[in-house]
Amino acid sequence: EHEPKLALEQDAYTLGQHIRKRFKGSQRSSKGKGIAIAVKSVAGHILYACTLGECGDVNLEYWSSIEGMIATVIKTGHSSYYVERNLTLHGRSPDQYGLTYPEYRLNGGAFPIWLTNATVAPIAVVAAYAESSQEDHQLVVKSIRDYLLKVHEEAMAEQGVASPGASHRRAGSVASLQ
Repeated sequence: EHEPKLALEQDAYTLGQHIRKRFKGSQRSSKGKGIAIAVKSVAGHILYACTLGECGDVNLEYWSSIEGMIATVIKTGHSSYYVERNLTLHGRSPDQYGLTYPEYRLNGGAFPIWLTNATVAPIAVVAAYAESSQEDHQLVVKSIRDYLLKVHEEAMAEQGVASPGASHRRAGSVASLQ
């Protein structure tokens, strides 16, 4: 199987721009909602950061939420939405798992980025916050899925191999996990 080659900084920028573009075309954006988007390495290096919206649509609380969501993903290895839903489903509080506010936030919209051959911890986290856990999570998941499909198709085209439909289903399911 052919694995796409990734350059973290360029991929972070391209993924961040893809999320920004997808949000800009959404109903939430057309209704005047703002968003904060970030991609950070687990070592804390900012690989991408931007806001979208009019003055006052995005404030420092958005960035506090982004930082807390990223901390949650790094600590748990799962998307912030997965952690939020899992705790709710089991009737647990974040404090029971050491996810104390404000350091950790359970808003949806933060997702771990893993390397295929390094499964101990994610290498980075992509996060988007526009005050709707489910919609923020879906925005990030769909953007990651579309980006992975694009990278895979480009890698296959470079090698002169037709991209079979099964690989599309696989990449889509990988992006929808957790």
